[in-house]
Amino acid sequence: MRNKIKYLTLLPILLALVFLVIVVVQYGIDSRETIISAIIIAAYILVVFFAYYRLMPVFRSTMVDYSLEQGKVQKELLHGLDVPYVLLDLDGRVMWANARFYRAIDVNEKKFLQRRIDSYIPDLTPEVLDDIEGEISMSVDLGERSYNAKIRRVDLSAVFDGEPGDNQEEDVVLVMHMFDVTNERRLEQETYDQKLIAGLVYIDNYDEVMNSLEEVKHSILTALVDRKINMYLSNIDAIVKHLENDKYLFVFRQKYMQTLKSDRFSLLDDVKSINVGNEIPMTLSIGIGAGNESFTDAFENAKIAIGLALGRGGDQVALKFGEQVTYYGGKSTGTEKTTRVKARVKAQAFEELLENKEKVLIMAHKRPDADAFGSAVGIHRLVTTLGRKAYIVLNGETDAIDPLVNSFKNSNQYSDMIVSSAQALTMVDATTMVVVCDVNRPSMTECEELLSMVSTVVVFDHHRQSNEPIENATLSYIEPFASSACEMITEMFQYISVKPKIRPVEADAMYSGILIDTDNFLTKTGVRTFEAASYLRKSGADITRVRKMFRSSLVSMKERAQGISNAEIYMDCFALSYVEPDPDSSDAPTVPVAKAANELLNVENIKASFVVTEGEDGTLYVSARSIGDVNVQVIMEHFNGGGHATVAGAQVKNSTKEEFFLRLRQILKQMSEEGSI
Repeated sequence: MRNKIKYLTLLPILLALVFLVIVVVQYGIDSRETIISAIIIAAYILVVFFAYYRLMPVFRSTMVDYSLEQGKVQKELLHGLDVPYVLLDLDGRVMWANARFYRAIDVNEKKFLQRRIDSYIPDLTPEVLDDIEGEISMSVDLGERSYNAKIRRVDLSAVFDGEPGDNQEEDVVLVMHMFDVTNERRLEQETYDQKLIAGLVYIDNYDEVMNSLEEVKHSILTALVDRKINMYLSNIDAIVKHLENDKYLFVFRQKYMQTLKSDRFSLLDDVKSINVGNEIPMTLSIGIGAGNESFTDAFENAKIAIGLALGRGGDQVALKFGEQVTYYGGKSTGTEKTTRVKARVKAQAFEELLENKEKVLIMAHKRPDADAFGSAVGIHRLVTTLGRKAYIVLNGETDAIDPLVNSFKNSNQYSDMIVSSAQALTMVDATTMVVVCDVNRPSMTECEELLSMVSTVVVFDHHRQSNEPIENATLSYIEPFASSACEMITEMFQYISVKPKIRPVEADAMYSGILIDTDNFLTKTGVRTFEAASYLRKSGADITRVRKMFRSSLVSMKERAQGISNAEIYMDCFALSYVEPDPDSSDAPTVPVAKAANELLNVENIKASFVVTEGEDGTLYVSARSIGDVNVQVIMEHFNGGGHATVAGAQVKNSTKEEFFLRLRQILKQMSEEGSI
């Protein structure tokens, strides 16, 4: 600043010298005009120098007085400013603050000066302050008020001298001022709370319950369920509309959403507790959706949510807010559907889709098991019966299906049935359909690239739907109540216009899928399971031949015994165990843990079992089993796994078995305390 004043004072002298040069150029150095001009300019310069040295002290004194007066005015203005304003050093200690800031934090000025600012504003930690380079904005809550704080790094040397200093800490301060945005936040929250949320309530097993109940009690049960639903939803000021016998629509404001979450949707248990003589408890599925733009979006999300809840077996709530989906409930295993209407409708729809197709590529999940391969064989038979070409995509068989695959390879009739992913990708054209069986996650399919290369994708699966669906599926038949995908495909045989003639080798493969997935008809077995097995038996399935295919090796038996001997009981009802991988074993890692988990369910008082082993790549393979009291699928979802309520699994990467069991114990304890399992 001093240099600028100096240059401003010397500017007239420089201009006089420039004028002298112009005169010399114009009249010459010896001319009379030049001499007179030189004398005048010399006198002018002397006067200026004299005035500069004589008056500069007075000028400086005047500037200092002016600066002091201005500083006092500015200080008073800042101190009385209605915006909280504070100067901090780099350690977070206050250097100066106005009165509004002290009122905002509700402390005495002297008391505040003795402490760091993060004592009163915890978010302003030294780490946050150290990271400030230019200017940042952040939200600060002080009591009932909300502020938008702007913090700026200021170099004092640049302020006073006009140029940046050497950036030493004593030359740098942090300037913060906070704007009160309490009213804006309140209005935003009120707007958010008033947004409408759509919900759908479906009774999962309406027909099954009514069929098991005396007709005179139908109206009583319906009235009780209707009363439970209306009373529960009246607590959140919802508008309820009874659409059909088993369907309700309700609308409520978003501010009540937290109330429902805190209650964990007790309506599910309230309805299940109704008993007027019905042998089967009535269960509900609820889908709730919120839209960012309009109520139409909210209703569309609600329809997607109810589909997810039903696809996961019912008796649960699915919340869909944008792309985020959250689930509540799902503790029961669900009720088997006795009606086959859905199977008939899906079979006819599948046949219609085939009319414009010439080629079908069938694939299951990676490392396929007997159910995956058996259901693929069943679809192959359906497609070829309807006069279309069909191929099963298989990238190398596992030990679990070696006997089945070899039985087809040994037959000339199936010489071109199995193709690799690379071959399948070259076969795709406009007339190609892709059928996915025994899986509904695209990342777990044998060849995920195929899904995006064709216009028609069909999904047949019996696993509960996850948050990672095959989104472009033209036809999706997901039945979590079915014991296996082979059971579903077997039922579809009966509704195709041209009745398939199943060969014995095909019947063996499909019967094997049912047998393995039900653990020899011990788990997830219903009336329709035995009907499907009976149909396959009539079609030529040989029980003895299938049993010989899947006898265990001695190594496998030892691994199963090891899983049992390593077991420990947690919370008196959960069996936790592990199997050390045997380098001599030819089975897939999932085989021994699945068998050990099944065996542990035979232990008294055990409600669920969890067995883990480590693969060659370090991945942990987890098998979870339940006798029906605990939904292990919900538990495995915490590890990005899935499956059924009684049969589930997961693959856990970047974790040791000790870390896995520690987390599993925490999850089991938390879910038990919350009543989620």
